[in-house]
Amino acid sequence: MESICAIRSSDFSFLCTRTYSLSRTRLTFPEKLFFCQAKFADSELDGTFSLRVVSPTLIAAEKEEAKAVLTLFLKKQGLSKAVAARTINKSELFIDHLVSRLHSVHKARYLVGRELTTLEIRDALIPYLETLHEEYGDILVELAENFPNAPVKEKVVPVSPPHSTLDSKKLKAISRVSEAGPTGDLRPQVLYLIDLGMDLEKIKVITRKFPAFAYYSLEGKIKPVVEFLLDLGVPKSDIPTILSKRPQLCGISLSENLIPTMKFLEDLGVDKKQWAKVIYRFPALLTYSRQKLNTTVDFLYEMGVSAESTGKILTRCPNIISYSVEDKLRPTAEYFCSLGVDIAVLLLRCPQSLGLSIEANLKPVTTFFLERGFSMEEVGTMISRYGALYTFSLTENMIPKWEFFLTMDYPKSELVKFPQYFGYSLEERIKPRYALVKESGVKLLLNQVLSLSSRDFDKILKKKVDKMLSNEG
Repeated sequence: MESICAIRSSDFSFLCTRTYSLSRTRLTFPEKLFFCQAKFADSELDGTFSLRVVSPTLIAAEKEEAKAVLTLFLKKQGLSKAVAARTINKSELFIDHLVSRLHSVHKARYLVGRELTTLEIRDALIPYLETLHEEYGDILVELAENFPNAPVKEKVVPVSPPHSTLDSKKLKAISRVSEAGPTGDLRPQVLYLIDLGMDLEKIKVITRKFPAFAYYSLEGKIKPVVEFLLDLGVPKSDIPTILSKRPQLCGISLSENLIPTMKFLEDLGVDKKQWAKVIYRFPALLTYSRQKLNTTVDFLYEMGVSAESTGKILTRCPNIISYSVEDKLRPTAEYFCSLGVDIAVLLLRCPQSLGLSIEANLKPVTTFFLERGFSMEEVGTMISRYGALYTFSLTENMIPKWEFFLTMDYPKSELVKFPQYFGYSLEERIKPRYALVKESGVKLLLNQVLSLSSRDFDKILKKKVDKMLSNEG
C-alpha cells in the first residue's frame, strides 16, 4: 500500500523522508501519517509552522473553504451534488488534513495576521487533490471518508490491455524507477533524487503522470538541470517540489531552450535576481513556447501595461502565462472594464484577479456591494485600490467583516477609501484594535487602525489620547 505522505508539500515530504530514513522500522500507513502530522504541527524548527498560532475562528472558516473546494473537485469528477455532500459530511478528518496543508503552504501569511484569499486556498488545495486522484483514482472518496486509514487498492485483472488502469508504458516506467538496476541497487538517477529529498513514492507518482521521467539519464538530463537550478539560488529543499510540478524541465535542453527562454523573459523585465522564487512558484513558465509567451505579453501591452510593469507582473505572478488569453484573460478584463477599473493598474497590483471566474467569483462580489448601497463607480474604485478584494470568500470573509463594520463608527465611504479592510483578520486584527480605539475614546481613520505596525499604532493612539486630555484640561 502506498502512503500519501509521499505527496505532500516539500517541507512535509522532506520531514517524513528524513525521519523514516533514520529508522529501520516499517510503519503502517496510519502510523506514518500521524507521525508526520505530529512532527509537522508541533515543530517550528527549520521554518515549519505551528498550528497553535492560528485562531479557532480562522480554522473554522478555513474548514468551510476546504469543504467548498473538495465539493467542487468531487463534482468535477462526476459525483452528484448529493453524493458530494454526503462525502463531505463523512470526511471531517480529511478536511482537517487539507487545512493543515494550507498552513504548510502559506505559513508566512499566518505569522503576519493576513487571511488567505479564496484563490490562494483553491490554488493550494486543487493541485494536491489532483495528485491524490492520480494516486487513488475512483477510491478517492473512500480515502476521504476513512482518512487517515488508506483504502486497500484492489488488484483488478483487466479484461483487455486497452482498459487497464495503467497502460503498459506507465507500468514499464514505474517498474524502471521501482526495481533494482543491473548493479542490484536502485538506478543512479533514482538514488540521486532520493538524496535530494524526494522519496521513492513521490518519484513513482511523477512517473505515473509523466512516464518519460523514468528514462531521463542522470548525467545527461537530471543532474545538469538540478545543478543549474541550485546555481540560480534555488534551495535544495525546493528541488523536489519543482520537479514534481514540472518533471518536463529535465527533458529540456539547457543551452537551446531553458537559458534562451530565461534570457527572453529577462529582456521583458523579469527580475533575474528572483528566478529562484519565480521557478518555485511556477516551474512550467520555462517550458512554454515562445509563441505562447508572446501571446500573453502582447495582451498585457494591449491592456496598457508598460514594458517595465510587464516584467514585474511576470515576476510576481508567472502563472498568468498559463491562462488562455481569449478564454480567460480577455473576458475577465472586459468585466473589470465594465466596472470602470483601470486594467493596467489592476494587473500590476493583483494579476491573480484575472484568473478568477466571472460567474463564481466576480459577479457575486459585485452584487454584494451593490446590494449594500455602493455605486458601481465606488465598486470600481475599491477594486482599483485593492486588487485582491475579489479573491475573498463572501460567506467566510466579506459578510462577517461587513457585519462587524456596521458596528463601527465609520461611514461606508471609509471602505471605499480603504478596501484593504477586508484583507485583515477579523479576530486577530480588526476587533482587538478597534476595541482599543473605542476604549481610548478617540477617533482614527480606518487605515490608521489596521495598516500601522503595532508600535506605530500604539504611538498614534497615545498621541491622540494625550491631545484629547490636553484639550479637555
